[in-house]
Amino acid sequence: EPRSPCCCLAWSLLLAAINCLLFLLHLLLLLLIFTLVLLPTIVVVYFGFQCHSQVLHSSARYCRSILDDNSSSALIILGFVTMSPLLVVAMAIYCSLARRLQLLLCFQPLSLALYKGGHCCPPRAAPCWARGCSPQLRAWV
Repeated sequence: EPRSPCCCLAWSLLLAAINCLLFLLHLLLLLLIFTLVLLPTIVVVYFGFQCHSQVLHSSARYCRSILDDNSSSALIILGFVTMSPLLVVAMAIYCSLARRLQLLLCFQPLSLALYKGGHCCPPRAAPCWARGCSPQLRAWV
């Protein structure tokens, strides 16, 4: 049975808040994975820029004794060259984790706010696994 307009608005706001919270959790997970995977590149580029005389020219001991301008330039180039494959690896890890844990199925449709009870969505709107489809039809397996 349909909800009253006031109740429908309250449920819509609640579902929108839940979806926003889930989006922020996805974003946090994405940032965590990308930070961990790209950490070597970040460190290499940081030291390359820190020790180059035209950029920051730090007076640290390792900049004076180990890294000169040529080696700093090499670190910067190495960092940017390794960034592309690591971006692909990070995105593959995130997509694999999201698919394995079925994280994208946690988002709730706003049509849940319109009707009382659990039968608010038509059967075609339900995910394939909830409708009882055969495993051969599922694309994520």
